[in-house]
Amino acid sequence: MTVEVVKPGVQTTVQDIGRFGYLRQGVLQSGAMDTISLRTANQLVGNDEFAAALELTIAGPSLKFETDALLAVTGAGMQPVIDGKEYSLGVPLFIPKGQMLSFKPIKHGIRAYVAVAGGFDVPQVMDSHSTYLRAGFGGFEGRALQKGDVLAIQETDHPYFNWMKEQAGGFVKALKWGANSLRLDEEPNQSIRIFKGTHWDRFTEDSQKKLIHTDYFLTTQSDRMGYRFEAEETLELKEAFNVLSEAVDFGTVQVPSEGKPMILMADRQTTGGYPRMAQVIAADLSRLAQLRPTETMRFELVSFKEAEDLYVQQERSMTERKAGIRLRWNECLKGAGV
Repeated sequence: MTVEVVKPGVQTTVQDIGRFGYLRQGVLQSGAMDTISLRTANQLVGNDEFAAALELTIAGPSLKFETDALLAVTGAGMQPVIDGKEYSLGVPLFIPKGQMLSFKPIKHGIRAYVAVAGGFDVPQVMDSHSTYLRAGFGGFEGRALQKGDVLAIQETDHPYFNWMKEQAGGFVKALKWGANSLRLDEEPNQSIRIFKGTHWDRFTEDSQKKLIHTDYFLTTQSDRMGYRFEAEETLELKEAFNVLSEAVDFGTVQVPSEGKPMILMADRQTTGGYPRMAQVIAADLSRLAQLRPTETMRFELVSFKEAEDLYVQQERSMTERKAGIRLRWNECLKGAGV
């Protein structure tokens, strides 16, 4: 059961929820930039929601399926195309052996995720299937997919797959229900919520106000390691001080000497030596991951308690989504679904 990479896309990698427990050895967490989308894609095809999937960036690949497969594409930035027909994001899709899955760019977002029932069969390295690009391990040979690569899919006898295969009758089939990920909407100046970081009080009061009231645009010098932002205004410390290299996290807002904020992302380093002015709340990390270069956003300051409450609310919503997807599949298996 395999998938051949006919065109690799801009950057297509295997990612799961991340590699945990190895920071003290200097090994990054890595994992999906938009974990909400990855988890949703896995839920839709009956996988463990933290299983490995493909992360597509900017432009998607062309994949030839050498086996029947149940898949789901979530996220943003592109939508699936099979045999010339466009399909919606976030719906279960059956693709028969021999068909090609490609992608059409859409206006909003930058990353999409492809999960297949059974999961992609790649080696587990340090308890994770995620690709660590800079070190060259994990995922598929530690790198982005290239033309001619052949990915293995684990065999599955899952009821969702069996039902879809029977209903499809050798053709492509898409269900009419689904669920997509959280993403930025069409309105400009979307807010990314933050709470005060370790060194917030070391910045001038004027700089604290600037961070909240300035429109920042994402530069093209941004990647899975960090997002760099530009604006006319610069941020200044009250006085210079030596910053000890300390632990950083996904969403840490650092301010280098030029006074422009930089947000650390999934492939961030394990420690950082720039002042840590703020921290993006966990509930907004997936939305942040879908920001496109040159798009504009603002920071919105919230309390740590609000950040905790928003995360709990998001996880509750994900639990409800998982239950809803399971309910719809049960209706299908009983003959009431479409």
